[in-house]
Amino acid sequence: MVRSRVLVFIFALFALTAADGWSEQKKIIKVVTQSPLSGEQAALGEHIKLGAQLAVEEASKTFKALGYDLILVPFDDQAKPEIGVANARNVAADPDVLLVVGHFNSGVALPASNVYKETLLTMISPANTATEITDRGYPNVNRVCGRDDVQGPVGAKFAAQDLQVKSVYIVQDKTPYGQGVADNFRAEAKKLGLQVLGYEGTEERANFSPLIIPMKARNPGLVYFGGIYHQGGLLLKQMREKGVKSAFLGPDGLDSSEMVKIAGDAAVGSYYTTVAAPIDAAPETAAFAKRFKQRFGKEAESFGMYGYDAAAIGIKAIEQAVQELGGKKPTRAQVSAAVRKIKDFKGITGSITFDGKGDPVKTKYFVLKFETKRYPGKVVKTVEHEAPQVKKP
Repeated sequence: MVRSRVLVFIFALFALTAADGWSEQKKIIKVVTQSPLSGEQAALGEHIKLGAQLAVEEASKTFKALGYDLILVPFDDQAKPEIGVANARNVAADPDVLLVVGHFNSGVALPASNVYKETLLTMISPANTATEITDRGYPNVNRVCGRDDVQGPVGAKFAAQDLQVKSVYIVQDKTPYGQGVADNFRAEAKKLGLQVLGYEGTEERANFSPLIIPMKARNPGLVYFGGIYHQGGLLLKQMREKGVKSAFLGPDGLDSSEMVKIAGDAAVGSYYTTVAAPIDAAPETAAFAKRFKQRFGKEAESFGMYGYDAAAIGIKAIEQAVQELGGKKPTRAQVSAAVRKIKDFKGITGSITFDGKGDPVKTKYFVLKFETKRYPGKVVKTVEHEAPQVKKP
């Protein structure tokens, strides 16, 4: 009996040792994406995931040489804060995860990033423009895109100076993103002398008639919509059906081929601002679009590029940290520090250097027009802007 127990103990010890040896040989680093992969906003969330996937696949050979398997793990946050936070807790509990690429919605990113901060898990956002994302000063939270307090004013200046409208009616979707960019647009519009004839928040998904009737009566020169394409496209379509001829402008939430599909003919002549360069903006973006289509069989869109860049700069930081540690896996804090050390990263969307808050030091903002019923629109204006500094109380 004693001999049997000894044999069992020896076998268990051998199995544990072998497992440890196997684990040591099979070293894994995981990159997670968090974006809506189902529901009304899945089109943009899918492009973020695919862009990050391409970056992971292209870097996998380099990491193999370093002794690691680099793996992408996509999470569907459904554009819902509670889902994003639940996912974030699962992600944070996995020690192999060293990078999160996400989110799409600022309203999801803000509470989820509080979870990431607990372990200094690096988050690099391809899309979150709410000012609070970086203004909280979290050392692990960054973004490769611009900010609402720049994008909103860019839209307002375009409306006043280029479209030369005198009045505006503002509608926003009651999310942190939509309301944030709309509020920043409104503040700048007032400074520029535009008359704000109305300001409405709505969660409507089907019938905008109660909102359009007073809008039409006030006959604004411009309607500005702060929100995402699934609402904005339908609002624009119903506006035109009811005879509202005002110019139409929105932020990067409208930067999707789905905007054209939903709005149809009504999309023609409308404008949108975006922090994402169109695919044909430069040789680098065109080359990316070709690789993207070869890999996934579909046309790349703007946030696919930003998903790629957010993943690529994070992966580069991990690679440098591994090399500095002589091949050892870095801690999350070491990765967060390495991200901020990277200077002039040559991304698909341009050169990226993060400031002390995690904002890109300089960002381009684009104004595009749907001249035909086809995505993307045509660039009619480009503005380069430095990230605003946090105002001290």
